[in-house]
Amino acid sequence: MQTTNRHAAQLPRSDTPLIRDVPPSNTVIFRGDGDPKMPSTMLQRLAEFDQKFTLKEDSYSLGGNVEQLEKKCAEMLSKEAAVFMPTGTLANHLAIRKLCGVKPRAIVQEQSHLYNDSGDCLTRLSNINLIPLAKKRPYFTLETLKAAVEQAESGRVINPVGAVMVESPVRRQSGKIMPFDEMKAVTDYCRDKQIGSHLDGARLYMMSGATGIPPAGYAALFDTVYVSLYKYFGAPFGAILAGTVEFTDGLYHDRRMFGGGLASANFAAALALQGIDGFEERFNRAMTRAKALFDKINTLESINVEPFEHGSNIFPLKLKSDVDSTCFVKILEEHSVSVSSPDGEHAGRIMLTVNPTILRQDIQHLRCAFERAVKESKR
Repeated sequence: MQTTNRHAAQLPRSDTPLIRDVPPSNTVIFRGDGDPKMPSTMLQRLAEFDQKFTLKEDSYSLGGNVEQLEKKCAEMLSKEAAVFMPTGTLANHLAIRKLCGVKPRAIVQEQSHLYNDSGDCLTRLSNINLIPLAKKRPYFTLETLKAAVEQAESGRVINPVGAVMVESPVRRQSGKIMPFDEMKAVTDYCRDKQIGSHLDGARLYMMSGATGIPPAGYAALFDTVYVSLYKYFGAPFGAILAGTVEFTDGLYHDRRMFGGGLASANFAAALALQGIDGFEERFNRAMTRAKALFDKINTLESINVEPFEHGSNIFPLKLKSDVDSTCFVKILEEHSVSVSSPDGEHAGRIMLTVNPTILRQDIQHLRCAFERAVKESKR
């Protein structure tokens, strides 16, 4: 016997089409930067890669598919060379360690991952002090940077800055970014002062999709750049650190010294190579579709989606007080749209993170899902 959704049956007729049952593979998931990863799907993708391209062994992260990935990423980022790292934490650490040289002081954002989530690793393991700028803000300005550098150089004991790191987008600031012009001004200044510059571009492709500036355009501003392999390229772990041939030469020794010379890294490299193929184009299409969807959502009552100033792929959805936000989330789930739980600090606010899963359904279908979720959640 055919049944109908209990919520849909209560609604009056409208010009929008009825929501059909959608298989889980077509669920749009407004969380995370890439497609969800499951052990079964990763194993399937590995088998497909092996059948099409052949898995090639590495020797403690040297050679094989790992070398193939390094060359691919260097080309994508328009850098001379790249080195595979097991984690982004190690990629950032070794970049700053090498850029600083004999100047053991580095400037970072106070909101950066390296400053907040890495256990003072640079200070404890490499004797490099981090100077945090832009407290509770997504980026520092050139003038703020200049003041910090001048203070370091004019003290009673000179303690010059060896490296400046920029994280962009900043996840602690809802994916907000440093504007390109400010970024260029900062890196030009670093070049003039002979201070190394490093981009924590873990989510570089999210920033690029939001601004239209190619990833290589951002990478060109910096001496070195790190990009995550697992956040959206589908690898179970891993990172890429890219720069000049001189910078990367022998860096695998430092990687191994810190316990990062993993065996069988070709599994992660193969999955990343597979995920990288066409990702930039897919993500750009996802951002275009999301913006068109949000324009349609904003024509509805009691709901609004607006971008952050200097935002990337995270958008705050705001519900008016007459909508039960918990019920709203549950009804979207019934229509194969998955969103995060309501923001505990801001009543009626839900963060939508755009990723390629939005391409699984057409705009009209998604707009209808949000419309019905609002109507059925009215208090």
